[in-house]
Amino acid sequence: MATSIVPPQSLRRALEQGRRVLEIEARAVTALVGRIGDAFGQAVDMILQSRGRVIVSGIGKSGHIARKFAATLASTGTPAYFVHAAEAAHGDLGMVAAEDIVFAISNSGASEELLTIVPQVKRRGARLIAMTGNADSPLAREADVHLDAAVSEEACPFNLAPTASTTAELALSDAIAVALLDARGFSIEDFARSHPGGNLGRRLLTHVCDVMRPHESIPVIAGEAFLVEALLVMTRGGMGMAVALGNDGKPEGIFTDGDLRRALESGIDVRTTRLAGILTRNPHTIGPDALAVEAAEMMERLRISQLLVVNETGVLIGALNTHDLMQARVI
Repeated sequence: MATSIVPPQSLRRALEQGRRVLEIEARAVTALVGRIGDAFGQAVDMILQSRGRVIVSGIGKSGHIARKFAATLASTGTPAYFVHAAEAAHGDLGMVAAEDIVFAISNSGASEELLTIVPQVKRRGARLIAMTGNADSPLAREADVHLDAAVSEEACPFNLAPTASTTAELALSDAIAVALLDARGFSIEDFARSHPGGNLGRRLLTHVCDVMRPHESIPVIAGEAFLVEALLVMTRGGMGMAVALGNDGKPEGIFTDGDLRRALESGIDVRTTRLAGILTRNPHTIGPDALAVEAAEMMERLRISQLLVVNETGVLIGALNTHDLMQARVI
């Protein structure tokens, strides 16, 4: 391990500064809780009632927060896009229509670039929601709804660099986005459709029927069979289990590697012991239309490695194990 060349005293100061910043920013976010009131509800309702889009704007560090807010809204069911305040004043304001809502973010509430476009936003008939750190600022006064994101201090030692203020803006904008998501009844399936690419899309769009092994590939055996027969079936099946099926096609039980280990520890004779006496009755099952992530969560919660898939009448149609989920990159 490399030896640090930073003096111990400097390291201690860095740790102290790190803790101080986190404490200040945590207090800034906590203080917002008490401000979730009528204005917050009005902003959410205004966006819900709008037939247009939410145009989020800002400049500087608040502009970065505004860009992230627009992306979060768009991915969670609220059509939105980001417009840089300076670009808006040089032509991009033309994309704002009367049915739209302009959501302006500015800590000072006095950003010249934002104030320049406010009269044009009003003239077009669009509504204005402002999030500022100063309730008496020009932007706050001109807004149809004002959200107070004020902080008592920045985490910067000079109380200048936007730190706690941008954290507060980020948290409050997330609160708006999640409130809208909930009000719209936005589902996990809706979320999947907005995130089709990469690992997230794969996890959300994959169903059990997409990753399960079909019935004909499942190691199946009669419950009255001897344990030695079950061992051969389980070995050939390669799933670490064998399923005992009834005449109606419904699983009567499951025999797993764990059941085998416990049986051997008890000293049974594999040649004379019948499977029915040691298998696990009433095995856990899942439907084919469930999401694969639900199967993964269920297996993790129950601490099992295999899961049987049954249709609406309880008939076995497939099975999967943790290896199948790993191959599908669900886990």
